[in-house]
Amino acid sequence: MACGFKANLRPDDEVVLRVEDLVMEFPVGRTGLKVNAVSGISFDVLRGETMGLVGESGCGKSTTGRAIMQLPQPTSGSVNFEGQELTALRGADMRRARTKMQMIFQDPISALNPRRKVRDVVMEPLNIWKRGTKAERGSVVDGVLETVGIDPERAKESQAHQFSGGQCQRISIARSLVLDPTLIICDEPVSALDVSVQAQVLNLLEDLKARYGLTLIFIAHDLAVVKNVSDRIAVMYLGMLCEVAPSDDLYSRPLHPYTKVLLDAIPVPNPHVALSHQDIVGEPPSPVFPPSGCRFHTRCPHADERCASEEPELRELADRHFVACHHPLEQPVTVAPSQSV
Repeated sequence: MACGFKANLRPDDEVVLRVEDLVMEFPVGRTGLKVNAVSGISFDVLRGETMGLVGESGCGKSTTGRAIMQLPQPTSGSVNFEGQELTALRGADMRRARTKMQMIFQDPISALNPRRKVRDVVMEPLNIWKRGTKAERGSVVDGVLETVGIDPERAKESQAHQFSGGQCQRISIARSLVLDPTLIICDEPVSALDVSVQAQVLNLLEDLKARYGLTLIFIAHDLAVVKNVSDRIAVMYLGMLCEVAPSDDLYSRPLHPYTKVLLDAIPVPNPHVALSHQDIVGEPPSPVFPPSGCRFHTRCPHADERCASEEPELRELADRHFVACHHPLEQPVTVAPSQSV
């Protein structure tokens, strides 16, 4: 049975991104205190995989995504992308590395320059990096806009505020594709959209992943959104990973009490189905003063003295299913050491 804070890491052969011992801390003014946004997490993403990163607001999901992009640079830890250690890069080298990593943000309208025509916004990365001739850049941009369902002629004449929220997110996706990236970090890309539009954007991301051979990190607080787009899911709580598992396995049998709470919060559109709720108390603790031991113990119905004093390590309790909990919802079974997903 694999065990340890890095037990979920897989062999390097097909890993496109490996994050180890990632720490992100922010000072609280001149008080000498610090916000422990991310506290030593480790995970990896295989080429062509979609990794879901979920948890409550404030758990460190978006900070993790930005730390991968070195925006800002992590307090400590390693971020290795396609064999290159990003934390060691500076200036032009870092900017060049980012051309293979792109990010889609939560608010699509504010992510686009309101003064410029949409086609120019999408073309800007190509202009910065001087990719091809002007005609070739225009051809690339028009092709990508058509792929995401935006009329290039309208994009040539219109600004972002003349499009709907869903259309603006499609434009943001187009902009992220023009440099032909390997990895796209999707930071709550549908949380600001209507439910019907969410489904359209999620389907579009799946189609683009297959068409362009993309690797995705999909950040969200809603497990219902992540379910159908992720191959593997990591659950975060107060800056730490508490469970990592293949998507279907995590939804069918969550092993961490916190994951069970998140799944119970998903609405069931059937009045005849009895709801099962795991009790949870209180609010998340402050990341300035995180609890000792298991960070979830102050809200967990199964917590005991050990939980308050000893930080749990990730353990492989089922095939490729890792949980950091002293009292998992199921007892471990004997599994062979994991090789890959």
